[in-house]
Order: sequence, then C-alpha cells, then structure tokens
Amino acid sequence: MPGILASIQLRSLPGLIAFVLLWLLLVEGSHLLLALLRRDQLIGWAIGPLGITALFVREPSRFYILLEALLPALVSGSMVYIGFFTAFGPVALPHHLLLVVGVTLVGVLITSTGDIVNALCDWLYPLWGEARVLRHIQILRASWATIHFTPFGRSYLLDRFQATPTDLLKAF
Repeated sequence: MPGILASIQLRSLPGLIAFVLLWLLLVEGSHLLLALLRRDQLIGWAIGPLGITALFVREPSRFYILLEALLPALVSGSMVYIGFFTAFGPVALPHHLLLVVGVTLVGVLITSTGDIVNALCDWLYPLWGEARVLRHIQILRASWATIHFTPFGRSYLLDRFQATPTDLLKAF
C-alpha cells in the first residue's frame, strides 16, 4: 500500500478544481438531457443543492427510470476514470485493477446514489398523478430547492388542488 500512495501525483490544483466542476456539470447535464428527451408535460423544475430536477405529470416508463439511473452513473464513471487514470487528468493514480475499480465506484456512488435510490423507489412503489406531484414537491421542499412552475404547472395545481403554487408551497 505505501507504494501506491507514494505514486499518486497531483499535476495541477486548478486543473483538479476544474475537473471536479466539469464532472458534476456533465452528470447534471445528463439529467437535463434525459428530461429534454422525455417530452412529457412539464409541471415545473427545481434548482437546489442536490442539482436540477424536472417535475412531470406522468410516471415514466421502466426504461426511462432505468436510463435515469444508469446514464448519469456511466457519465460519472467515465469522467472519474479519465480524470484519475489517463494522461489528461489532473491527478495521476497508478493502474492497479483494485484501485481503478474502487476509485471509479466511489466516484459513481458520490454522484449517483440518489439516482439509484429514486429509481428503486419509482420501480418498486410507483405513484401516478397528484400523489406523484405532491411527493416530488415534498422531497424538493425538504432539500431547500427553489421550485419554479410552468404555466401548465400553475394551471394543473389550480385545477387539481384548487391552490396557487405559492399556497401549495406554504402548505409544505
């Protein structure tokens, strides 16, 4: 183990900071790409400490749920491998199989644990319609996210709950 620790090289501290920002930006970008490709009725979106979330009316298909968990994990794993185990990365780690798997797995778990848990919840306990919307709003309010409703979302809330977005958010 001392040989592995001695062979770790930090090539550039600003490069490491830029790499971490790019890594997180690409993972969130993959979420946004999937939300754009979904083409469902958008109620609103939320920006918070855990990233950007889109609120849709309908429960997604099982394929979309699986894709929502796996694509960001794949992007994250690829970025961690490029950043730590190639000549392009700001940190040079030795190419030991256990180290490659361990570091990549930790990077994927940092960015994708929430996605995997959400996918399991959606897969095992699916919710539709109003219950789905209320669950997502409650989770987003608990995470201190700022929720922005679309015109369709405002009319949906008024029609289904007889409440404006402000009234509904105050209730949570």
